[in-house]
Amino acid sequence: MRYVVVTGGVISGLGKGITTSSLARLLKARGIPVTVVKIDPYLNVDAGTMNPYQHGEVFVLDDGTEVDLDLGNYERFLGESLPGTHNLTTGKVYRSVIEKERRGDYLGNTVQIIPHVTGEVKRMLREAAERSKAEVVLVEVGGTVGDIESMPFLEALRELQQEVGGRERMAFVHTTLVPVVGAVGEAKTKPTQHSVRELRSLGIQPDMIVARGPAVLTPDLKAKISLFCDVPTEAVIAVPDLPTVYQVPLHLESQGVGEYLCRRLGLAGAPPEWGAWNQFLETYAHPRGEVTLGVVGKYVQLKDAYLSHIEAFHHCQGTLGVGFRLRWFDSEDLVRDLSERRALEATDGILVPGGYGTRGAEGKIAAAEMARTRGIPFLGICLGFQMATVEAVRHLLGFEDANSSEFDPHTPHPAVTLLDTQDSSQGLGGTQRLGSQPVDLVEGSLLARLYGRSQVFERHRHRYEVNPEFVGPLAQRGFVVSARSPDGRVEGFEMTGHPFYLGVQYHPEFLSRPQGPHQLFQGLVRAAVARRQGIPLAKEESSRVAASSAVAGA
Repeated sequence: MRYVVVTGGVISGLGKGITTSSLARLLKARGIPVTVVKIDPYLNVDAGTMNPYQHGEVFVLDDGTEVDLDLGNYERFLGESLPGTHNLTTGKVYRSVIEKERRGDYLGNTVQIIPHVTGEVKRMLREAAERSKAEVVLVEVGGTVGDIESMPFLEALRELQQEVGGRERMAFVHTTLVPVVGAVGEAKTKPTQHSVRELRSLGIQPDMIVARGPAVLTPDLKAKISLFCDVPTEAVIAVPDLPTVYQVPLHLESQGVGEYLCRRLGLAGAPPEWGAWNQFLETYAHPRGEVTLGVVGKYVQLKDAYLSHIEAFHHCQGTLGVGFRLRWFDSEDLVRDLSERRALEATDGILVPGGYGTRGAEGKIAAAEMARTRGIPFLGICLGFQMATVEAVRHLLGFEDANSSEFDPHTPHPAVTLLDTQDSSQGLGGTQRLGSQPVDLVEGSLLARLYGRSQVFERHRHRYEVNPEFVGPLAQRGFVVSARSPDGRVEGFEMTGHPFYLGVQYHPEFLSRPQGPHQLFQGLVRAAVARRQGIPLAKEESSRVAASSAVAGA
């Protein structure tokens, strides 16, 4: 077993997650079995109770674990699903240590950060590595070197390096900032030098520097970083911002990173295979036109809150050959700004993603009504699905006071109600309906046609569901259920006679991949193309547009 540890310095948000994902892809391209673990130093047990404005979207794994968005990057780059044991948090580690102390597992010892907390970190890492059966485990350490929260994890990794066989079996990659300062545009290496010095003060010597910044690293700058950081010049890697994150693995490959890591860790990999990856990038780089898609949400000021949705559209561009422009609409503005409503109506398709809480709910309802009544392609996900149902109960059935019981517990017409499996005494963390669940698709429905099968497994994250009392009356008005769980819960609907109007309770964005865009996002983009017209798709996709449109109108 070998390890590659990715740390960060100077500032957060430098792209440690994309660096880690890209390194994993470099090794996988050589046929080397890899897996990835994310360390999040915050005290939360998981990311489930965090506001998206603080930490971006909450990503959900097959087993229902709510995790940091970087695990979504790992899954997309590797094309593999990861288990919840691949996300370590301070909350998880300390909870485990305290439970052991209460049981008396430490035999009367004074429980301390070292060796007990660090020992638990090492145990969790080893367990995740052994269960994965990977040859190389990549470990990303969240935050920046010097943060008090990350120190126990870095100490554990320092100890682990010695225990697994030293530097021949564990490499440290440090991601840092090389800013450009002043009118002359001079790149500065001092932040990198200070960050590496901080890392070395903890007993960790980096084996590679990934320098992030707008400037090209000249040979002189590389030599300077190499000298002051005690890293080989060939291991000083420049990564500027690129048009798409999916170019980063090939950018690293062009600088010899894959060969260096294999040599550094004694790995015997095959020649790298990039055929399908290159084809995706080639199609992505040469779109045959563009559609405008409106995204109606309540966290639109921070785009990371909808990262998986954005990436799903990128996947569609690399497969369908159609570019996209996302127009962001704050759902609160839609109910008070006529110009925003007009702008939304001018889009080629509308996506209403999930969320929690009453703020902005009426704007999502207004977006669903606009799409339904004006024939605009529409996809509602989770809360977007629920608000579209509320809109239908209000305006198709005439119950203007209909609402979700999440927002109005006393509404006489609860179109959306609390799941019968929910217990308010359980608390909030990890208590929703979570993870991969089977979904049965109605034969002949648009959903079934898009998937090409009768049952799928999709990831869920919700506490409320559509009230089955309204299913029959809505079906008489063309608002029909097209997907259910095996126990009968409503999982999806569609609107007959509409070009493309779908809502699903689950989160399809979590399963979209570069070489496998999710069917529902592809369906929305194709419907937007049909609305815009005159935009040809990639050869292998062009014949599907007519079929998709015909299905939608069936």
